[in-house]
Amino acid sequence: MIRIENLTIRYDSLIAVDNLSMEIPHGEIFGFIGPNGAGKTSTIRVLSTLLLPYKGQVYVDGYDVFKEPDKVKRVIGYMPDFFGVYDNLKVWEYLDFFGSSYGMKGSQLRNKIDEVLEITNLGVKKETYVEELSRGMKQRLCLAKTIIHDPHLLILDEPASGLDPKGRIEIRDLLKKLRNAGKTVFISSHILTELADIVTSVGIIELGKMVVSGRIEDVLSKMQEKRFLKLKLIGSFDRDNILLLLKDLPIVIKADIKNDMLDVELTGGDKEVAEYMEFLFKNKLQIVPISDHRAGLEETYLRLTKGEVT
Repeated sequence: MIRIENLTIRYDSLIAVDNLSMEIPHGEIFGFIGPNGAGKTSTIRVLSTLLLPYKGQVYVDGYDVFKEPDKVKRVIGYMPDFFGVYDNLKVWEYLDFFGSSYGMKGSQLRNKIDEVLEITNLGVKKETYVEELSRGMKQRLCLAKTIIHDPHLLILDEPASGLDPKGRIEIRDLLKKLRNAGKTVFISSHILTELADIVTSVGIIELGKMVVSGRIEDVLSKMQEKRFLKLKLIGSFDRDNILLLLKDLPIVIKADIKNDMLDVELTGGDKEVAEYMEFLFKNKLQIVPISDHRAGLEETYLRLTKGEVT
């Protein structure tokens, strides 16, 4: 559905996206993750035919974004992070306007309006003025506008921004429903706990470069080959001596001590954790286990990025 080859976006002397390449198959919910200023929105604007010039090649559903922008616009639905609504229109009039913009009319348009209202659970608000809708309902209305022309690809820039927990759950369920209907969804978001439940693949970007990308289970499994232990040291101990000892232990990737808390990143599984604990006991360290876990999506993101911006 999406193929990007060596995409570079420059604003004067600033490189916002640096030689970015990735492929997204049909039917995926792709989570595009990165801090503000990482290059997410610039990439999305290129995919949506809204940003020139750039270097590299970008294809959407087989169409060249640079050479065939009109064909690309027919197969995408774009929902920006900040969108405008026309307050003096009723919900159905708002959708009628955008459907007409795609050449739809008559019974085809009326039926499509009813269909997207049902999908987004806005049927009871059909005759309501847009200005009377809550933030969450306006978000759903914008999504209804985004899908009214039956696009193959949905490009959603922070669709859950500003929503309360209930609104986020509703948007998440809507995205699952749209994927089941055969849509491909490209979604950028900082709300990683919500993304983790719905994305099938993920790309983490920082400073305009892709840090890691792939199927969500593959990305997480790479991180889950590691274990993260937090232990409390009791009694007297020599911080520098402990860190020096751990440095020589092959399974230890990283270790740090803050106050009386020992944080360690290990490679391996239960056997290696047992080996590590035995090593601590042999060196007469008094410890209390606090936590032992593998990384989820949010922790993977935090560990792979530094929060730097372009």
